[in-house]
Amino acid sequence: MACWIISHRRFTSRFYGADQGTDKRAEAHTRQNAADAVPKSKKLLQFTLDDGSGEDRTILSGIHAYYEPEELIGKTCIAITNLPPRKMMGIDSCGMLISAVHQEEGEERLHLLMVDDHIPAGAKLY
Repeated sequence: MACWIISHRRFTSRFYGADQGTDKRAEAHTRQNAADAVPKSKKLLQFTLDDGSGEDRTILSGIHAYYEPEELIGKTCIAITNLPPRKMMGIDSCGMLISAVHQEEGEERLHLLMVDDHIPAGAKLY
């Protein structure tokens, strides 16, 4: 079994500013209901997610170099869902998908952290 340690402080200070006062416990499983390339962007994908709240959540992620949108529909990923909205390309992104980045054969690789489909959307991580 492998274990990953995720530093929430690193994510919030790098992408959202360390002074946002975010709740560090709010990672959740999300199921991808729709995914599209963002017009006029080479990097961004726009996801419509089920986060278990009963409302659709939109998250944008700069992972188009690594994934095509149709590959991710129906997948269950891990996201930080309690971050303040951040506008990208005129669209509010309401969270952050968690991924792992590493070097393989001299190239950078990125893998979204995905979990078993039996885990319901909105399940909390501890």
